[in-house]
Amino acid sequence: MNTVGNRFRVVSKFGPAGDQPKAIDEIVKGFNEGIKRITLLGVTGSGKTFTMANVIEKLGLPTLVISHNKTLAAQLYREFKEFFPYNAVEYFVSYYDYYQPEAYIPQSDIYIEKQATINDEIDRLRVSTIASLLSRRDVIVVASVSCIYGIGNPSEFGEFVLLIKVGDVVSVRDIAYKLSEMQYERNDYNFSRATFRVTGDRIDIHPAYSRDYIRIEFFDNEVTSIKRYDSFNNSLIEKSDYIVIYPAKLFVSSRGTIERTVEEVFKELEVRVKELRSQGKEIEAKRLEMRTKYDMDLLLETGYCPGIENYSRYLSGRKPGERPYVLLDYFGKEFLTIIDESHVTIPQIKGMYNGDRSRKETLVEFGFRLPSALDNRPLKFEEFDSLLDKVLYVSATPDEYEISVSGKVVEQIVRPTGLLDPVVYVRPTENQINDIITEVTENTKKGGRTIITTLTKKMAESLTRYLVEKGVKTVYIHDEVEVIERVELLRDLRKGVYDCIVGINLLREGIDLPEVSLVCILDADKVGFLRSKTSLIQIMGRAARHVEGKVIMYADTISSAMAEAIKETERRRKIQLEFNEKHGIVPRSVKKEVVDIIERKHQRNVNLGKKFSKILDFNDVFDFIDEVKNRYKGNVEMIIKFLTDYMFDLADKLEFEKASIVRDEIKKFEKV
Repeated sequence: MNTVGNRFRVVSKFGPAGDQPKAIDEIVKGFNEGIKRITLLGVTGSGKTFTMANVIEKLGLPTLVISHNKTLAAQLYREFKEFFPYNAVEYFVSYYDYYQPEAYIPQSDIYIEKQATINDEIDRLRVSTIASLLSRRDVIVVASVSCIYGIGNPSEFGEFVLLIKVGDVVSVRDIAYKLSEMQYERNDYNFSRATFRVTGDRIDIHPAYSRDYIRIEFFDNEVTSIKRYDSFNNSLIEKSDYIVIYPAKLFVSSRGTIERTVEEVFKELEVRVKELRSQGKEIEAKRLEMRTKYDMDLLLETGYCPGIENYSRYLSGRKPGERPYVLLDYFGKEFLTIIDESHVTIPQIKGMYNGDRSRKETLVEFGFRLPSALDNRPLKFEEFDSLLDKVLYVSATPDEYEISVSGKVVEQIVRPTGLLDPVVYVRPTENQINDIITEVTENTKKGGRTIITTLTKKMAESLTRYLVEKGVKTVYIHDEVEVIERVELLRDLRKGVYDCIVGINLLREGIDLPEVSLVCILDADKVGFLRSKTSLIQIMGRAARHVEGKVIMYADTISSAMAEAIKETERRRKIQLEFNEKHGIVPRSVKKEVVDIIERKHQRNVNLGKKFSKILDFNDVFDFIDEVKNRYKGNVEMIIKFLTDYMFDLADKLEFEKASIVRDEIKKFEKV
């Protein structure tokens, strides 16, 4: 039985409906009875995220939600933030805006140095995640698969937690020294995140995971007050009797650990250099010697060095080949893991180790890294799986792996809206283009939108040109189309700028297009990943949010994948029909604001200081910056105030690229 207790509270205008109540009860009951692996087979549009939220509430366990990409992770993060306003909902993804891993190409003798642009706001959220996990149990972490990469040792990280209480006898100097060990930087002039400043008998600390700062005041080495201030306008938020400060970085080590690491690294370096020279690789030996000594000098001097993760085996006290510490190590023994879109996420996790290993082996062979750098790696899938406690796999099309390891498979087929899975037709390939034109034209007259899927980019582009020539408002999407442009094209499809979009596999998961009532699948009988049972069901699901949903497969034979996909779709239709008849439900199409597919455009307001709704595109950011600059010409302080507020508002919505534009503008005015 669950002994953890209920720590979570779901806030929603609606209660569970359709198959949701049954699914929630079955999942919770299964976990409480001791089942460790459960699969939720939830069809498109059935409200799987709401079901997840209710399961979390009833189990009361710290929860890790893993998504296979940042975009879907951000979407889940927003939804869970809305469902759990009184709990800690955190976001843990790779903190790079741009990342080019270190690599060497022997064939052309080209060394590619690691290049990365760290997103400061995502870094703050990563540290905030660890701080929450160490300080409370009502935590939901939404993460990408990057959570299986190594971070610092939890016990080492925990040793650097700084607890300060009113009445403590401690000097400002001692606290400053401790903060420096925790990777905080003293900066009395540019006080910002992960820094501290000292003024007389007080010290201000800006935690790496917060937008507020802490002021600690002393009298004769005794802490007399602890206050939290708004970092922008310096207004007092609250007074406290104590404060807990967590490290500024996820890799932190004591002086003793660093000295031991340097000693061990030099031992390995000596052995490796001899080995390389014995092979006649003098250049590689000299290169490795210079690079490693530079890193160790920096590590001794500052406690940190670029690429410190390559020495993580020694810093964390691991044995050769032993797995790295990862986010999962911070959850404790009893927790829930939800793997969203598991049919995609699981294979991605399985493939990450081998790709990373191949690149690093080349770096080691040619003297760019020590062999111990191979232990800076993502988890192998077996290691990942062994760390999990309770697991909920969520997908409309779970793969054989999830089904085989699950003690229970729970279906969520009945949608609250009463919508049915689309009707499926199979038609011959002869005259298929003319048939498509007829179908798209008829669908457009009814106000519907169409998706056409092909197997190749060339086919997508050729078909688009032909349809345009025939008067059909059509556009194509594939991976060479920029991400922002892709999103805008999908929005335009919903608005009616286009009647039809032609694509390949980019239209399967994570796209919400309620206006789409027709899906045409070319070469449906071809064998391969893009026409597997799973892929076909995902494609067909794009028409499942419309009351007149319809799918046409163009094929000369019915493949086994087609037959299985059609059979499953008909089974789901039957279940929903019976439910609708029993409860007198009339199916209704999903209604959603068109701008939701990307972001809502912020509303212009005379009071620029007000919080904004979601924005539409980058032009709105530039327009807002210009508006602020024009309104407050010459008043640099006011310009910085409003732009800073706007930047934080964008960051709250995970619009980090747009927030960085505002940040760069603020920096220009700070230099004035």
